[in-house]
Amino acid sequence: MTRPPAQPDEPLPHVLREYALIADGERGALVGPRGDIVWLCAPRWDSGSLFSALIGGRGHYTVTPRGRFVRGGSYEDGTLIWRNRWITGSGIVESREALSFPGDPRRAVLLRRITAVEGGAGLTVRLEPHGDYGSASPRDVRRDEDGAWCGRSGDLRWRWSGAPAARPLHHAGHVTGLTTELSLDPGESHDLVLELTTDPLPGKPDASREWSATEAAWRREVPALENNLAPGDSRHAYTVLRGLTSSTGGMVGAVTTSLPERAEAGRNYDYRYVWVRDQCYAGQAVATAGPHPLLDDAVRFVSARLHQDGPHMAPAYTVTGGPVPDQSRLDLPGYPGGYDRVGNWVNRQFQLDAFGEALLLLTAAHRHGRLDAEGRRAAGIAADAIARRRHEPDAGIWELDNRAWTHSRLICAAGLRSLAPAAPARRARAWTELADSLVAETAATSTHPSGRWQRSPHDPGLDAALLLPPLRGALPADDPRTLRTLDAYTRELTDDHYAYRFRHDERPLGEAEGAFLLCGYVMALAEHQQGNQEEALRWFERNRAACGPPGLYTEEYDIGQRQLRGNLPQAFVHALMLETATRLSDAPPPAPRP
Repeated sequence: MTRPPAQPDEPLPHVLREYALIADGERGALVGPRGDIVWLCAPRWDSGSLFSALIGGRGHYTVTPRGRFVRGGSYEDGTLIWRNRWITGSGIVESREALSFPGDPRRAVLLRRITAVEGGAGLTVRLEPHGDYGSASPRDVRRDEDGAWCGRSGDLRWRWSGAPAARPLHHAGHVTGLTTELSLDPGESHDLVLELTTDPLPGKPDASREWSATEAAWRREVPALENNLAPGDSRHAYTVLRGLTSSTGGMVGAVTTSLPERAEAGRNYDYRYVWVRDQCYAGQAVATAGPHPLLDDAVRFVSARLHQDGPHMAPAYTVTGGPVPDQSRLDLPGYPGGYDRVGNWVNRQFQLDAFGEALLLLTAAHRHGRLDAEGRRAAGIAADAIARRRHEPDAGIWELDNRAWTHSRLICAAGLRSLAPAAPARRARAWTELADSLVAETAATSTHPSGRWQRSPHDPGLDAALLLPPLRGALPADDPRTLRTLDAYTRELTDDHYAYRFRHDERPLGEAEGAFLLCGYVMALAEHQQGNQEEALRWFERNRAACGPPGLYTEEYDIGQRQLRGNLPQAFVHALMLETATRLSDAPPPAPRP
């Protein structure tokens, strides 16, 4: 199906570092610095987008000051309430942005409160809701007796309150949206409320009550995290993870699809699904800070998938536990340098390491007394799956070709060792023996002649993933293979305290892909484990700064251009940032002997 092209007055894309996120757990939106909401999928994360301008489609919702201005913005502490702030020729104006929180899976309420902070303000507002990634133009658009505008876009019903004087926009004889002008006196505020639902519209919400409820809910949901190396950034990381976590417990990998990891390189994927591995990373990270609710959410979702699919657990699911759809194209231009893909071929992969990560997650819950009978049974399912499928090649942590990846087998050993002390004696003995066997078999096939680990039996290369098993207890910190792997990796795959996953080819590291922020935090943890606290702090601070003004991380960072690359925000980077900030606040262990 050929989709209508974006119109010339659609918002132009910004570099990724300039976008802020608002989210309610069930869906999220990206807000640009000119007040342009250019991405929102509804009713759920993996639904078709209503605003698609981010990837070259139709649809946006923009509130922009008239005339010249400079822009900034910030989050209200411990929330995903974003304040766009513009300094104009006549004063200062702010637009407060949020999705009503916590979200209803079937209904979204998008709140915008514009305030003339200093001096008067004039703004232009445009709402152009085009459902199904821009292919479904607004229809049945009308103004009701209370002055609210109603309509439908694809399967979504919408109602827009606060703009009774808006006028319809037309293109080729069809209504494409609504526009209005706002003029505010000094100190005056104005509320705009957009409701989206697949059901009949309920009674109109009261904007002030929605704001108060959202503020109170964020205060309840986000812990203080004060005993931490970076309390403010840690709270923000937790807040982002909470915003990405549905009422089902599932946490999406990112809000967006198809944002390029490398311009025109073909690495553009849909991350609006729940990766089991990423969910485990988030749960383990939260557990380092305390028994907070996101730990329980992770355990609930991962345990349910183990009970549902057993040894055939998929690497990723929708937030409702359903299958990820096959990858396809949308016939849109895509974000510059990228494509327009939805769905993900991960649905055809087997990833052995996910079972090891699940055991590590369940261990973290056990240490806080948060592992119930269902969780213990899930642990047995994961351990049995490892025993059954340990010899099968898998796609590994980076989702590449099927091999006997060293990391996959060692992280399974780490998971088995971690939970064995909490198991009945007979099962504990079996799990420990299985872990020993995995390490011994992997050592026999994947020890490099230099004494370090190599990626797989037939690939002598280095890989950042090989730093993780010692951190999770697969083998000791002072094991010679641990020390030699860390030394070789630091020498060959890092640059100025940025880290890369592996070497793609003979090109310089930064030409093949961006620095991988997850790996930078893993380096900080590895140096901390070795007792090198000063070096660990260097790694932490370097990678902590690899974000834009809203404090959001993507998967990769282009260190030459200092730009974010890939889908936004990347959940597992925020998780590792939180874990690193927490672990580095403790005194490092004694340095192992060389």
